[in-house]
Amino acid sequence: MLTRSISKKLEAWKSRPHHPLVLAGLRQTGKTFSVRAFGESHYGNVVYLDLRASKAARAAFSGDFDVDKMVLSITASVPDAHFVPNDTLLILDEIQDCADARSSLKYWDLDGRYDVIATGSFLGVKGFREPYPRGIPVGYEEHLTMHPLDFAEFATNMGISDDVLRYAREALLAREPLLPAVHAGLQELYRQYLIVGGMPEAVNTLLAAHDLNAVRDIQRRILASIRDDFGRYRNAKGEDAVNEVLKLRAEACLDSLPAQLSKEYKKFQYSKVDVSGNSPQKADGLQYLVDVGLVVKAYNLREISSPLAGQKIPNEFKVFFADTGLLVSQLEQGTAARILDGDLSSYKGAVAENMVASALASAEKELFYLHAQSGSPELDFVVNMNGEPTILECKATNGRATSMRYVLKNPKKYGTHPAIKLAATNVGRGEGFVTLPSYALGLLEAGEEALIAPTVSISLD
Repeated sequence: MLTRSISKKLEAWKSRPHHPLVLAGLRQTGKTFSVRAFGESHYGNVVYLDLRASKAARAAFSGDFDVDKMVLSITASVPDAHFVPNDTLLILDEIQDCADARSSLKYWDLDGRYDVIATGSFLGVKGFREPYPRGIPVGYEEHLTMHPLDFAEFATNMGISDDVLRYAREALLAREPLLPAVHAGLQELYRQYLIVGGMPEAVNTLLAAHDLNAVRDIQRRILASIRDDFGRYRNAKGEDAVNEVLKLRAEACLDSLPAQLSKEYKKFQYSKVDVSGNSPQKADGLQYLVDVGLVVKAYNLREISSPLAGQKIPNEFKVFFADTGLLVSQLEQGTAARILDGDLSSYKGAVAENMVASALASAEKELFYLHAQSGSPELDFVVNMNGEPTILECKATNGRATSMRYVLKNPKKYGTHPAIKLAATNVGRGEGFVTLPSYALGLLEAGEEALIAPTVSISLD
């Protein structure tokens, strides 16, 4: 069984006064498994309902939202279900398939005798269903998003001790070089992570067989399974249906990503999406990929100033896979071997850049970058850290980060900002920035933003 950081978040939720929890995220990231494992270890009774597969389970929420009546209905259809006050977790899996179950969360919350966790892979997907006829329980539910395993989780499951990870984090936060042996070990493991990614089944396959071809097969099967659900929605009768046009557009946008990311300037271009329709129509397909959690967007900025969202150019953006392993599985044969050898230059550094994007997205960061209309300077990422726009440059090797240096040396034009270069090297310093290993972002825990490089005086020679 994989060790997941979500367990600590679930324990924190249980340990304080709380509302029902809605856990969202991309399919096959381990939501159901993690919640059931948490329930079995923290409650005397776990009641599990699959709202996608079971009509009887959905029927339990079609009447009055009286908790005793809902319990009666659930126990009538689930023979081994038992509800014991203050010692029962009710798991509502695929809650997006039953609007009434989502609406009922308010009444489970007000009753207070039973804990409820709902999971869903299509929550927030535009057009998945008709508006909730009985309302969404605003103020009566909490939210978490589950992502693929980050690098710290991957390292833990690959056998790296907590002591080593703690030491590495402390060194990174202090901006001090790691011991060479520790750094070399993490670098090697990070290259494996670039290939395998964080989808649980892919990680389990690596642990079981250490066979990267088997991992690649699993990744492609995961993507095929996710694609099977493209365009799915619930019609007005509550029945499964498929929007075939949306499905085709989403598939075409997904298929275009390797080519989009292989360009020198990785701006997403609808002209490279091989499907009928104009750009706004194709945009529906891309937005669908964003909504289900398969990809993330990074927007170009007019200038580097707060708030960053106010400076974004809405129609100019890059698109990255939420899981870099899934991206690598779509690239040409031989890419994995080159990555293991330390060559991340394939597809013009797209793999290294995608990994930074996925790490930032897992930390719930909005992604931005800067690409001047003239083509220079070009900064890989600009994100908000500790309330300040922070420049992040990621290098496949240990390049000079020319654009970042130029921006730092021209504060009158671009402002003065903390800056970090992520590269295949140990911790170091440059003029106005700090250099960190490529794996650094994946090791930090939530809130550990003391990593930001302090603003320093920069020579303008």
